[in-house]
Amino acid sequence: MSSHRVRFAPSPTGFLHIGGAHTALFNWLVARGQGGKFILRIEDTDKERSTDASTQAIFDGLAWLGLDWDEGPFYQSRRSAYYAKALADLAAAGRTYKCYCSPDELEERRQAAMKSGAKPKYDGRCRNLTCAPNDRAPAIRLRAHETGTTHVRDLIRGNVAFENAELDDLILARADGSPTYNFCVVVDDADMKISHVIRGEDHLSNTPKQVQIYEALKLPLPAFAHVGLLLGPDKQKLSKRHGATSVTAYKEMGFLSDAVVNYFARLGWGHGDQEVFTRAELIENFRIENVSKAPAVFNPEKLAWLNQKYIAALPVDALAAHLAEFIKPRGFDVASDGRLPRVAATLRERAKTLVELADQAEFYFANDVLIDAAAQSKFLTPANAPLLKQVRDDLAGAPTWDVASLEARFRALVETTGKKLGDLAQPTRVALSGRTASPGLFEIMEILGRDVTLARLSRAADLARNSN
Repeated sequence: MSSHRVRFAPSPTGFLHIGGAHTALFNWLVARGQGGKFILRIEDTDKERSTDASTQAIFDGLAWLGLDWDEGPFYQSRRSAYYAKALADLAAAGRTYKCYCSPDELEERRQAAMKSGAKPKYDGRCRNLTCAPNDRAPAIRLRAHETGTTHVRDLIRGNVAFENAELDDLILARADGSPTYNFCVVVDDADMKISHVIRGEDHLSNTPKQVQIYEALKLPLPAFAHVGLLLGPDKQKLSKRHGATSVTAYKEMGFLSDAVVNYFARLGWGHGDQEVFTRAELIENFRIENVSKAPAVFNPEKLAWLNQKYIAALPVDALAAHLAEFIKPRGFDVASDGRLPRVAATLRERAKTLVELADQAEFYFANDVLIDAAAQSKFLTPANAPLLKQVRDDLAGAPTWDVASLEARFRALVETTGKKLGDLAQPTRVALSGRTASPGLFEIMEILGRDVTLARLSRAADLARNSN
């Protein structure tokens, strides 16, 4: 039985964002690679901002990514008894004290400290208070070490030292009795026997405070690993200005979950020069100790490139199912259309996303193909009207309707007219697909069928004849 027990502990105050999913994936890979357990904990102590909708969005995001959990979900809001007991244990050990400073007073002193160039930390005035006011409820603070150094041994960053004189006497419970984040995290991780705390670098500054709580409660420390933050292409912290930050937004944009998982795994971690990994390969090769401590740059173009690789590699029936899902909202309910796998096969090398796949597939199913204005102006001209009619009439006499027969008949027509292949092929392509770039012309004809192909050529010949 592996001793690796890791957790993902999001706050349900919004969607599952990319940074959270990145951290969740690294935890999941450690659990799966080491035969351990992946635990999901919902940190919903912020009653004003936590919502059921956000909790469900987290579940949906993890499910889409395929990051299944072994235990949980646990909810901090349902664990108040654990925090009360730990708080009582700390008080009995003399490691807490009551603080009667109001939020306004604390803010006033913080601002004054900043103006004077001092560190805006609590000044400890209630630490040795002998006469307590009776007109206000106290917060509970940790009686932290005032001298010495707190060391954080990080699997990614090595030993990180924090001078205790720089640390606050952390609030463990607010005046209303509600426990604070840093306190709850320690109690929960200890109770759930978390062996490795893997989280974003932005939590590193919290870690020495949490280490002191572990020590005050005489609890064993987990291993810590703080993953580098994600940056946008401009090397600034990833945010909404860089585009979609929600995992589910990438689902809606037509990215495959396997491609997203592959790309997220490569943000800050690598295995030689390999770019494309199956999940099994990620699980086998991923080690948290090999994660870079440097920030990783999120490159949407690289993700799109990788997604195209995954789309091209999908079995055609699976790709057809995705295509049916993405094209249905456009008014094309084609799930039972027997041509769908063939349509998907003609487009699989051309689309970077499933949205692009649906865009490119519309002409197969539309009653009246939408012809690009520039393509129409260039190829559906009066001079090409007779050629289009000739192509239409010749194809009408085709005894069989398959790719090989259609190509042979078309090439024979090129010889008969003395034209170059492109002189006939491009106007025909525009007539059938509405654009100048498309899948193979004869594959299109076969999939559209005789009647639709001939009807589109007749329409295009009329448009060409009547164009100015």
